[in-house]
Amino acid sequence: MNLRRRHALQLGGMVAAASLAAPAVRAQGQVLLPDKPVRLIVPNAAGGVADLTARTVGQALSERLKQPVVVENRPGAGGIVAGQALLASPADGSTLMVATNAHAISASLFRSLPFDPIRDFAPVGLMGAFAIAILVPPQSPLRTAGDLMAKLKSDPDGSNIGTISVGSTQHLAAELFKTSAGLETVTVPFSGTPALLTGLLRGDVTAAFEIVAPITGQIRDGSLRAIAVTSSSRAANLPEVPTLQEAGLAGFDVTSWNAVVAPARTPAPVIAYVNQQLNAVLSDPAIRARLLEAGVEAKGGDPAALGRLLAEEAEKWRGVIERAGIEKQ
Repeated sequence: MNLRRRHALQLGGMVAAASLAAPAVRAQGQVLLPDKPVRLIVPNAAGGVADLTARTVGQALSERLKQPVVVENRPGAGGIVAGQALLASPADGSTLMVATNAHAISASLFRSLPFDPIRDFAPVGLMGAFAIAILVPPQSPLRTAGDLMAKLKSDPDGSNIGTISVGSTQHLAAELFKTSAGLETVTVPFSGTPALLTGLLRGDVTAAFEIVAPITGQIRDGSLRAIAVTSSSRAANLPEVPTLQEAGLAGFDVTSWNAVVAPARTPAPVIAYVNQQLNAVLSDPAIRARLLEAGVEAKGGDPAALGRLLAEEAEKWRGVIERAGIEKQ
């Protein structure tokens, strides 16, 4: 073998080896992820809805990707800590993040951010949605959202609404409810769900807005009564509870959700591949049932649809924050 031919074969072998070592597209069109565990960063503490969704989906996704998916909780600063961790990672599909409503809200809630919540993240796919309920104590005379609106209008000084922290989806849902219904009542923020529910049952607030998932058991056993949900359609796990649209607030739609995003510079074929596997997981009846047990309705969809959702949600909450006069944090 002459030297020229030997050199050509060696060079060809090096190119082939390099192509196998990096994320690539096979002839069949399948994207190869780096040969290492996939990190799925969650911007919330362990045990919450986002964490439970991530762990349920992540376990099944690891089987589809044929490599481990490791859930990494990075709570703090309204998702900023998690976002920074994602954007500091390689944009090769090996690191993903769970985006929530807070991701879309953050652009209008904070004075400054170390990233653009829309531009700096690539949508991968929607995982699930979960309802927010309007709750009253079991002994309350209020039976419907109409009763609540009538009470808040007739006695604005003697009634109020409770939520968790300012800027949360629950808090902003309550503010949107007030403006949509023409109410002048006070919104009382609590430090968290336990404090909110204690205040509600003690009579400190007339009604409360809270995510259904962590309190489904209390609704089922009668410790709390849900009189409406804020989504456009009835919640799958509370089919007997009407929506605010049914109560006369046309177009009212607030739904909490969890999605998967990647760094914006992640190659499109990688995004498409992960999206394909994510949708396969979310179409599995067993996974859908497990998520519903946690109060989450499995969704799915393509990256473009998630991109539109993020943009629409950011604009919607910008308007709510401005109308409510909420100071930026």
